[in-house]
Amino acid sequence: MKEIITPEKPKAAGPYSPAVRINGFVFLSGQIPADPQTGELVTGSIHDQTVRVIENLKLVLEAAGLALSDVVKTTVFLKNMNDFAKMNETYGRLFGPNPPARTTVEVARLPRDVHIEIEAIAVDPKHEYPFAK
Repeated sequence: MKEIITPEKPKAAGPYSPAVRINGFVFLSGQIPADPQTGELVTGSIHDQTVRVIENLKLVLEAAGLALSDVVKTTVFLKNMNDFAKMNETYGRLFGPNPPARTTVEVARLPRDVHIEIEAIAVDPKHEYPFAK
């Protein structure tokens, strides 16, 4: 059965769910560097924006009863691949020694003309997966 995860903050900016849980997997919609309290964009360095995006992912994960350590796959969308090294450094520090699988792509444009967006897939460690026996 599909469950919609809707944290108090950050709010979805359109007709989509912040996250959907199904069969023990949680699919998180892309997060941008918007302050969850004000909706204002973080416009500092790619480091500052990456921190805000990952903090927003954490808020959605917490609403699902999960943590960053439960993330198994992310997709990072960068407006400029020249930001990769700085984003990668920040991302690595925040995800720690056992980071999820990841794809990073450069895109022409992102919502609200931000420089980074990250989507994620997490697994619920409490879920019983029949194929894992």
